Parts: sequence; structure tokens; C-alpha cells
Amino acid sequence: MSLLEFAQVYVDLVKVEEGIPEEEFHAKEEINALRTKYHNLLMDKMREEKVDFVDRFDAMRKAFELVKNQ
Repeated sequence: MSLLEFAQVYVDLVKVEEGIPEEEFHAKEEINALRTKYHNLLMDKMREEKVDFVDRFDAMRKAFELVKNQ
């Protein structure tokens, strides 16, 4: 997958998670696990492509920017 593809999946998972009601904790847990997995894959891809980021929050911000600017 490309960096943009990883970023798109990650951003989509963040948005889905935000839309799940708190009482649906099992669904939130499952989406959270996927989001975490793709966040780590995204950061690995960023390192591979020499995209600098300070921490996981910076990586998240850059993912959102990448998707927004596509």
C-alpha cells in the first residue's frame, strides 16, 4: 500500500470510531484496535518514505493533511 492509502484507511477509521456511540463499546474496541494497527503501519510507512514526524500525534496530523490535500 502507498502512504496515501494507509493515511486514507487510518483517517476513515478515526472518523468511524468518532461516530460510534459510547454504549457500543464492543464496536468501539474493534475499531480502536484496527485504528491502532493502521496508525502503526502508517508510521512505519512514513519512516520508510523518510517522512519526518515528531510523535504519533504529529503522524496523525500529517495523515489528515495528506488525505485532505489528495
